[in-house]
Amino acid sequence: MERTTLRELAVLFLRLGATTFGGPAAHIAMMHDEVVRRRKWLTEEQFLDLLGATNLIPGPNSTELAIHIGWQRRRWAGLVVAGLAFIVPAMLITGAIGWAYVRFGALPEVGWLLYGVKPVILGVVVQAIWALVPRAARTTWLRALGVGAVALAALGVNELVVLFGAGAVAVAATGKAPTARSLVPILPAVAGAAATGVTLPSLFFVFLKTGSVLFGSGYVLLAFLRADLVERLRWLTEAQLIDAVAVGQVTPGPVFTTATFIGYVLAGPAGALVATVGIFLPAFVFVALSGPLVPRLRASPVAAAFLDGVNVASLALMAVVTAQLARAALVDVATVILALVSAVVLVRFKPNATWLLLAGAVGGWLLHALSLAGQ
Repeated sequence: MERTTLRELAVLFLRLGATTFGGPAAHIAMMHDEVVRRRKWLTEEQFLDLLGATNLIPGPNSTELAIHIGWQRRRWAGLVVAGLAFIVPAMLITGAIGWAYVRFGALPEVGWLLYGVKPVILGVVVQAIWALVPRAARTTWLRALGVGAVALAALGVNELVVLFGAGAVAVAATGKAPTARSLVPILPAVAGAAATGVTLPSLFFVFLKTGSVLFGSGYVLLAFLRADLVERLRWLTEAQLIDAVAVGQVTPGPVFTTATFIGYVLAGPAGALVATVGIFLPAFVFVALSGPLVPRLRASPVAAAFLDGVNVASLALMAVVTAQLARAALVDVATVILALVSAVVLVRFKPNATWLLLAGAVGGWLLHALSLAGQ
């Protein structure tokens, strides 16, 4: 294979970060098409190895895959260039929307947009859960583990305890005891945080913790952000959180740039930058540490078992947080209908979610126009 230049890496991932909608699955499919089929930078086997590695470490899967590809092609320089190129376009777009939200979001003239988009977001999450359940809960005991995780999450047990506890149970079921290292990430989350004012260091560490421990789909981010920012710290309301999720969905690139939007809402441009750095920094560190170990990670039965448990618990968290967020999104009959229709269309026909979100925005505008006409 020919040597890949840093410019080639930058151009490719800038384009993907600026134009690829649809979440991690769509991002990964586009990367496969570009680096395996078109450019032949990686073989199918190499691509699968890297994809497997992203599922064994915390963080945003598609972003970590971009970083892995950069590492494989140009080591340290490639790791940084590919990762930043994929993140920065989405960060700038989301930051601009954060500015507009702070400036105009509370005004009735723009409220119709989020009114129509919020219920569709719930449909998108339901579709994601529907698609992932057969893969994650593929055995009877994994399904039972998932039900237990749903119950614990609904009772308010810390989301990290649910995730890593499920991973430990899954490892124990293989006959191999979990190591102390696999349980260490639980400890920082046991103590709850009291409500406090927003500072840049506290904002950074909230998102650094989230980026360091979050397994599974980007949608699991909802559970972590709700637990920290809505319940513990009370920096955001339920409605603001679902607004942030909506922005993450209607913009291209990593879903984790939701952090950029939240950071801007809480602390302006500096907050947007700090939150973005905090949530994405662990991805660069984990890829740098795991990149040379990819063959061993993929072949490890203990790592595979732990991942099974974490994945099914991730779906449990997604299900519980979807039910909780529905209270903020489903405010009348029209929003309930929008959510149900969105879920059915996504599950049955599998369109690009972006088009459905745009349809939700149009629907919100039409309902707003009708309400004005009736006054």
